[in-house]
Amino acid sequence: MDTTPLLSDTVEGAVDHKGGPAIRSKTGRWRSALFIIGVEVAERFSYCGIGGNLITYLTGPLQQSTVTATVNVNTWSGVASMLPLLGAFVADGYLGRYRTILFASLLYVLGLSLLTLSAVLPSFIPSSCDNNNNNSTSTTSCRPPQYQIIFFFSSLYIVALAQGGHKPCVQAFGADQFDGQHPEESKSKSSFFNWWFFGLFSGILCTNLILTYIQDNLNWGFGFGIPCVCMIVALAVFLLGTNTYRYSFSVDNDNPFRRIAQVFVSAAKNWRATPPTVVTVDDEEGGDQTLLLPGANQFRFLDKALMATASENSKKGWVVCSVNQVEEAKALLRLGPIWATCLVFAIVNIQSITLFTKQATTMDRKIGSSGFQIPPASLQTFISLSIVLFMPFYDRVLVPIARDFTKKPSGITMLQRIGTGIVLSMIAMVVAALVERERLQIAIEAKIVNIPEATVPMSVWWLVPQYILFGIADAFTRVGLQEFFYDQMPKDLRSVGLALFISVFGVGSFLSSFLISAIETLTGENKDSWFSNNLNRAHLDYFYWLLAGLSSLGFLFYLHFAKSYVYNRGYNI
Repeated sequence: MDTTPLLSDTVEGAVDHKGGPAIRSKTGRWRSALFIIGVEVAERFSYCGIGGNLITYLTGPLQQSTVTATVNVNTWSGVASMLPLLGAFVADGYLGRYRTILFASLLYVLGLSLLTLSAVLPSFIPSSCDNNNNNSTSTTSCRPPQYQIIFFFSSLYIVALAQGGHKPCVQAFGADQFDGQHPEESKSKSSFFNWWFFGLFSGILCTNLILTYIQDNLNWGFGFGIPCVCMIVALAVFLLGTNTYRYSFSVDNDNPFRRIAQVFVSAAKNWRATPPTVVTVDDEEGGDQTLLLPGANQFRFLDKALMATASENSKKGWVVCSVNQVEEAKALLRLGPIWATCLVFAIVNIQSITLFTKQATTMDRKIGSSGFQIPPASLQTFISLSIVLFMPFYDRVLVPIARDFTKKPSGITMLQRIGTGIVLSMIAMVVAALVERERLQIAIEAKIVNIPEATVPMSVWWLVPQYILFGIADAFTRVGLQEFFYDQMPKDLRSVGLALFISVFGVGSFLSSFLISAIETLTGENKDSWFSNNLNRAHLDYFYWLLAGLSSLGFLFYLHFAKSYVYNRGYNI
């Protein structure tokens, strides 16, 4: 937890540098938030500058097969999305979000520097090969030496570790600039998540338009070096706003992980007891107050933590828990089913930077008669562009309209927003399957099935609708999950909440790797697999149909748990 003085409007626990109440205008709050959004734009530009085109680097200069490269990308993405749990633990329990962001940014610069070094040092480039050759069909003699591969992946995972500390803390730190209990600031916080996502994908949009072209057509070392410089600038921007930030502040400096662990231990000690339905506590005036336990029918076994045993009355430390402690523990458990049912969305989502990109490499990518070919990974621009264009429309048009009907500050609930995106991602996979089926049919008609290096006479623009659908789905589900896991977590564990949100995509990446590897084993014996290096003999369309079916099943489970979900107190539904 941060122990830095809190600068904000007058709210409980807020103080200025002199110890008195701090008052800050709405403009001041947004000024601080914009510094933090600017850092996120630069960080996403850097991260996606590495990850967005990674499969091209692995199948090109590093000469890996389609399956191996896809699994490596998914594994790295999964690790990068799971490490925020570690970063959030360190931030919320020990260093605080501000300090964690600083350390993570420095580690980011180190990782990106080493990654650039791995691509530019002459001793790491085989003299017999063209380092700019991105054709995955190059001869095996052009494969780089093993020590270059080890150095490259070591640098890559340093970037993943840095992202693990940076990602959840920056998001939570930005949202901390707004007080969720204040009516006006609550609306601003909801808008903040929308504009945060707008800024995030603005950075990704720049990556897809600029870096992918540089990496594919100029030089990989230069393409990795630009993100490094960008992160140095991001760190400088973040430091410039230091005196304007509002810092989360805990008066008792109690470790939130200890508080929640105390609930489970106390409940386990009283496992034979009957949990109470009401509890008597001391009110502020010294009298007694009887409270009906909220969500009494959910996780009732944790209510046993409110009951002290005779032995505990004579001990210090692990004693009877407060109602707030039990509520925090229940809030954490309630997130589990929602987290699990969103994993299929994450499995579907990762395909946009792996298999979609490989599809694009086989198609006609020329623009006009100039002969210029767009980089395959640059099609991810349409995801970012659709989000950048849709987000202001959603925030300024759809939300006010929905607000008039539902009377909710956010227009629709967070769970409704998440569910809408899941449905759109399912539709995107259906479209992707139909387009791939058409691509395979054209390859057959052109009689180039057995010529993997031949360009399929089908415009790459056929892939655009599925990218756009993915973008709009992200605008609903990613933003919804982001706000949901921030808002529904205990206040002192909000970095962990955002880390849980990111971990959805980490576990989804691992599951995607497992699914692809299993299908490769089952379908690759004595014949071309669904993921053959020759995509004209592969069957990505079967895989997309499978994902569409899994999305449908996952959505049914999601509906069940979303309908029974009990929101935390303080969320205006």
